[in-house]
Amino acid sequence: MYKNLLSAIIVGTSISLSTSAVLAQNDSKAPADASAYIVSPANGATVSSPVTVVFGLKGMGVAPAGSNIENTGHHHLIIDAPLPDTAQGIPADDNHVHFGKGQTETTVELAPGEHTLQLLLGDWKHVPHDNTVASEVVTITVK
Repeated sequence: MYKNLLSAIIVGTSISLSTSAVLAQNDSKAPADASAYIVSPANGATVSSPVTVVFGLKGMGVAPAGSNIENTGHHHLIIDAPLPDTAQGIPADDNHVHFGKGQTETTVELAPGEHTLQLLLGDWKHVPHDNTVASEVVTITVK
């Protein structure tokens, strides 16, 4: 009995891990000319907190997470961190903020000092597109 239970657990876990790996693959293609950019604040700006960050996107459309529509995605704001592994799903933490409802701007509280901001477009599964669509890094100083 325990042998069958153990076998069922192992098979179930294997299927679950395989499904997770498939879902995290970046199989959504982005047009070669697609680009994300930060409209504001400008690179090198000195700002006060809270900081309003306006997102820009060319060559693609914005759609909420879960909407599997060709040539669309949703924004993720990366704060004070490098781009994550683009072959995996985008983490959700203080440094990787998801905008799965299709938002195109946000206001964030940042401590005084220098900060980096970068946009990364994710597909309907929160995975970067094949042909990663990411903005340049913007460095700001919060006074």
